[in-house]
Amino acid sequence: MPVGVLSIGSHTPDRVVDNQQISAWTGMPESWVTERTGVLTRRYAEPGTATSDLALPAARQALDGVSDEVRERLGALVVATSTPDVPQPSTAAILQHKLGLSLLPAFDINAVCSGFLYGLSVAEGLLKAARHGEYVLLVGADMFSTIMDRSDRRTVSLFGDGAGAVLLGEVPEGYGLQSVRLVTDGEFHHYVGVEGGGTRTPLDAEARAAGKHYFRMDGRAVRDYALSVLAKLTALTLDDCGLALEDVDRFVFHQANTRLLETFVTDAGIDPDRVAYTAPHLGNTVAASVPLTLHATHRERPLRRGERVLMASVGGGMTAGAALLTWY
Repeated sequence: MPVGVLSIGSHTPDRVVDNQQISAWTGMPESWVTERTGVLTRRYAEPGTATSDLALPAARQALDGVSDEVRERLGALVVATSTPDVPQPSTAAILQHKLGLSLLPAFDINAVCSGFLYGLSVAEGLLKAARHGEYVLLVGADMFSTIMDRSDRRTVSLFGDGAGAVLLGEVPEGYGLQSVRLVTDGEFHHYVGVEGGGTRTPLDAEARAAGKHYFRMDGRAVRDYALSVLAKLTALTLDDCGLALEDVDRFVFHQANTRLLETFVTDAGIDPDRVAYTAPHLGNTVAASVPLTLHATHRERPLRRGERVLMASVGGGMTAGAALLTWY
């Protein structure tokens, strides 16, 4: 039973944060931000917005793309996020209520920027188990603007807010997900993260004063890891399918930053005309990055039946994933 994308949706907030603003926050010249990251603008949600609020329009758009009959047979809701509304309950449970759904299982996945790829694998497993309906709604949503130290040029220059969603269901043989590869290298969990707020470092006044509620990242270590693991997973995924780079019609990579992605594409020998980019204008939207970029390339030039799309991402943990999708 092949599983494929039946409908897609996305949403970004209205507020645009340009490099002039980043320069004011960090004291770095606009030219430094542009040259080092290739990110020109990013979107921030307004104060008082929760991740489920950002996810709601994307989820509705994906649901609006299918019939009432399909919506009635929805079996599960999965939300990939590392910036949940609250520590508990899950953002998926809150989003389920906002969508007017009930009873079907709803839960979160936290694989940071790899969350959407992890969600694809989980959703595929749910559908193939045939125990929870015939369709799964998968949402990737994050609001990293809420965990940014705005004086930290290494992070605030990169990240933005956004949400993307896909409705997954059975498709004919030869279409849908052909391979999904996932890895976690916990040895490198310290490369990125938020130290405060969990059981190891409760978010008390002392932790907050030390800035432990902010996201931190070892940019050089992440870059080196990303370039290495993306190359390996891309090769393994293509090998699973008996394909070469030239057989892929479009590449949808996690938009960590424009410069990193350009380096990887060049090093891998990928035709840049086949690579979708949203990082220049949306930045790194974390778990939303892959579905947002997939939707953007589909809007710009609609995917045709039979086109092959390779998706890949790297995230905190360190986590990584890749998938080969034949569009239906």
